Amino acid sequence: MNSINFYIVDVFAETKYTGNQLAVFTNAANLTSEQMQLIAKEINYSETTFLTSPQQTSGGYNVRIFTPEQELPFAGHPTLGTAYIIQREIIKHPVTKILLNLKVGQIPVTVNYIDASVECMWMKQKEPTFHQILDVETIAEVLKIPPDEIDGRFPIQEVSTGVPFIIVPLKTLESLKRIKVNQDKYFEIISTTDAKCILVFCPETYHSNNQLNVRVFCDYLGIPEDPATGSANGCLAGYLVEYSYFGKQKISIRVEQGYEIKRPSLLLLEAEKKDTAIEVYVGGKAIMVARGEFV
Repeated sequence: MNSINFYIVDVFAETKYTGNQLAVFTNAANLTSEQMQLIAKEINYSETTFLTSPQQTSGGYNVRIFTPEQELPFAGHPTLGTAYIIQREIIKHPVTKILLNLKVGQIPVTVNYIDASVECMWMKQKEPTFHQILDVETIAEVLKIPPDEIDGRFPIQEVSTGVPFIIVPLKTLESLKRIKVNQDKYFEIISTTDAKCILVFCPETYHSNNQLNVRVFCDYLGIPEDPATGSANGCLAGYLVEYSYFGKQKISIRVEQGYEIKRPSLLLLEAEKKDTAIEVYVGGKAIMVARGEFV
């Protein structure tokens, strides 16, 4: 294997060493799928991405996403982080939109600048779809919390914008902080669902200028808890609009995640229901941390 360049970025981060870590390999054309998987396991971040060509195909850049355990058709922080590296290291001049060709399809990323430096990026996710509704008592057992701490006004449901997640509404931050996943019950429940990861949220937050606090658990993918999950929060945005969680079918909110594992993250969610369709956008910042090469 020839040496391959990589970059490390913190995504959905306000400062370095927060948010979700991502490794981006920019000259991965000669890597096999098996080599990509081995590298992702060696890096051992939630996800690692591989740009398979610096040239565009159908107007977009071909990108593959791997967790330590398997390839994914879509993931949020890898989409934004890879777009950030493409703009900074491949394109090298301001552009307003970058298209990524992922397994799930082509995902557009809009780039906002301050003085020619990337300030924030937004990805438009696939339209959310709503699937199986799950039992309160069963999920309470998985999370090791009493059933009455789950907000019964809203369903526990599988939602997908490309990758499905089980969305669980809680009443309080104290309940969310106490969660300890019961591994046996977790693997039992996901054997019956398309979704293999669980997003839990509540309306109480660490910071008053944020609207929701979120935790995401993905042991099936080799990620016990994820510090910032763009794909899951896209599903959450669709859910919030579908069920008028804030009393309306349009939202523009700030979501905090990762505080319980000391990787505080900030995700920006915008969504609106138009007729029967829901448009979902997830935004945030990316910060360069390191660069190097695999040899």
